[in-house]
Amino acid sequence: MTTVTAIEGTCDARFQGVKEAFAQNFADFGEVGAAVAVVVEGETVVDLWAGHADAALTRPWQRDTIANAFSTTKGITAICAHRLADQGRLDIDAPVASYWPEFAQAGKENIPVRYLLSHRAGLPAVREMLPPGSAYDWDKMASALAAEEPWWEPGTKHGYHALTFGNLVGEVIRRISGQTVGAYFRNEIADPLGLDFHIGLAEAHDARTAELLPMPLPEPGEDNPIAKALSDPQSMTFKAFANPADLMVPGTVNSRAWRAAEIPAGNGHGNARSLARLYGALARGGDLDGPDGQAVRVLTREAIERARVEQSYGEDAVLFGLTTRFGLGFMLDLPEHRIVPQGEMFGHPGAGGSIGFADPKTGVGFGYVMNKMILPPDYFVDPRWRSLVDATYVAL
Repeated sequence: MTTVTAIEGTCDARFQGVKEAFAQNFADFGEVGAAVAVVVEGETVVDLWAGHADAALTRPWQRDTIANAFSTTKGITAICAHRLADQGRLDIDAPVASYWPEFAQAGKENIPVRYLLSHRAGLPAVREMLPPGSAYDWDKMASALAAEEPWWEPGTKHGYHALTFGNLVGEVIRRISGQTVGAYFRNEIADPLGLDFHIGLAEAHDARTAELLPMPLPEPGEDNPIAKALSDPQSMTFKAFANPADLMVPGTVNSRAWRAAEIPAGNGHGNARSLARLYGALARGGDLDGPDGQAVRVLTREAIERARVEQSYGEDAVLFGLTTRFGLGFMLDLPEHRIVPQGEMFGHPGAGGSIGFADPKTGVGFGYVMNKMILPPDYFVDPRWRSLVDATYVAL
């Protein structure tokens, strides 16, 4: 087997197949820079990184390199909401408006928090085009969503809330806790567990942040989901991804403005190690030792079980009719597009390839981040982490 770059980090001998698959990704898929980590029953068995953190191949990917994980961030946001429920401060079945009174506009007074977490609220987009920069303006986004009328009768179907999920769930978290999602996650979970994952990234971290290499835009007439999403500027799907239009601006995801903002549906920055540790805690009942050796309880077993109960399964009203399946804030495995070969995973992937998930059946917490974005052939399973997950399960 030919490798194109040295693989750094540690790997238990039992999981040598993961290291080999990771190396092969650079040869087979032109991987630029990436990291993968696996935790099993609370123990880190894989912690690897390789490649470069920039397109020019001048910055080696280091142990402390972090990357934008896009929608993998949604799982982090969901964990924050479930922690508030564990603390008795959030009732998943209470109306959103009981925590966020302004949300009661446009017939939304009875929508429960459960619908926000399961993509059933009918609020995947704002109809009126918002000015550039609105994605970075929390109050503007919250006000626009509070005033918005649902695109469908809430609860009757589901559709991926690609960007609005973070503002909707995040505003509930903010109203209850008095903290933004980024601050709540940092204070309640990241710092106690020693996680290097951020929603709202300080400028001091820019030098170790990987440069994202965007996936190629579709050619005119090309039939793929991105082309479909961009084909009709008046459609719900277009506005779900391109209103505000900030994500459509070249270079946005590598800008200081993007990194600094709190966009809890899509701009978390972190490493594979942190994702694997966090989901590793959820895979073993909700706790994991922090840096000081003291156990940190992230969620109770009851919260974990509630979070992964199927809420939505079937044709997605936003994603061109593709089949999606959600629990409360987490994506669940699809029988036709399985992420794990056996098990009961829940977690969240991100655009271009990143993913974090837990599997309570096997005790696995898994994390993968990279900087070269690709569109998987089947739209669901990235072939790079497909081989890494398969190798992990072979070793169990």
